[in-house]
Amino acid sequence: MKNGFKAMDSDMHVMEPCDLWQRYIDKKYLDRAPIGLNRHKRDLGVQVDGKIMPKPTPRPNPELRPLREKILNTRYQEEEARDFDNVAQVRAMDKEGLDIAILYPSRGLFVLAVDGLDPDLAAAIAKAYNDWMFDFCKVAPDRMFGAGIIAPHDVSSAVEETRRCVKELGFKSVLVRPNHVNGKMWSDPYYDPLWEECQKLNIPIGFHEAGRVYLPQPAISELIPSFAMFNTLSFPMANMFTCADMIYGGVMERFPKLKVAYLEGNCSWLPWLLWRMEEYGELTGVAEHPQMKLTPLEYFQRQCWGAVECDEHVAKFIPEFGLEDNIVFSTDYPHLDVKYPHAVESLLKQPFSDQMKRKFLWDNCARLYGFGY
Repeated sequence: MKNGFKAMDSDMHVMEPCDLWQRYIDKKYLDRAPIGLNRHKRDLGVQVDGKIMPKPTPRPNPELRPLREKILNTRYQEEEARDFDNVAQVRAMDKEGLDIAILYPSRGLFVLAVDGLDPDLAAAIAKAYNDWMFDFCKVAPDRMFGAGIIAPHDVSSAVEETRRCVKELGFKSVLVRPNHVNGKMWSDPYYDPLWEECQKLNIPIGFHEAGRVYLPQPAISELIPSFAMFNTLSFPMANMFTCADMIYGGVMERFPKLKVAYLEGNCSWLPWLLWRMEEYGELTGVAEHPQMKLTPLEYFQRQCWGAVECDEHVAKFIPEFGLEDNIVFSTDYPHLDVKYPHAVESLLKQPFSDQMKRKFLWDNCARLYGFGY
């Protein structure tokens, strides 16, 4: 709790150890397990099936790494000393004033991001991460809850792992990247069994972008020369693309109780996107998307959530568009572009009403993740 406001982090990250998959993967796949890289301090790189991710920027800037290390060394000294273990995670929550956190990956956002990855290997990679996350949460099982990674390369395996994550591991969500896999858009009926399972289990599917990978990303991504420009554009654009695809493609109509979260991509673009989609829904929807019974805004209001940055002051206009109940808060700990340990404090300073702050920090998160508070 911070200044009288309960706080739930909808997207708090962990820093996985380099040898996670060597320790947790099925021995059958040990010789093909992802390898966490340690090329420099706090390296998030990973090698999967011979490919190193994140892919480098087209024009690397040698001045960026020392600047990043300076920022990170100043911000995370205590956490670094404990190698970002689960005790450090709980202490970070205490510093921020977080009552509950849903834990998302860092390296785990890259390990499945390869088109054509062997489906059995992909499933084993996901299972290993989820087993590790289960152990990680044991230090504070009433405050830390995992979001499981699932391998969409084979939908049957993804459904099975989703079910295991919820029923056996007690996770509150599963996640994929917004980048589509093996040429199949997320609206493709191929994935309907996965959406059906998430709906049945009453858990959200979280979409979370990260760095450059071996999957299709927004068309401009390969042209972007800098870290700043990539994060500014690709993160929200990937979520926009997926949101439009799932609404236009009929996923929300086919699965009216499916909960969908578009994370780490800001939220201030939502009113514009949903308005723009409605413009074309009215113009060509009868021919292109006849299955849509509601407007894009109505679908989003019913079953979707976006994530607000702690200093996203332009989100003050969200209530004017009827989206006040569809926004959740996240710290994005322990990454570079965060305000830790002052993220909650920063959000409380924004030009939001107290009602908005309560909803963003707690009420909406609790509803998204199925907490009965």
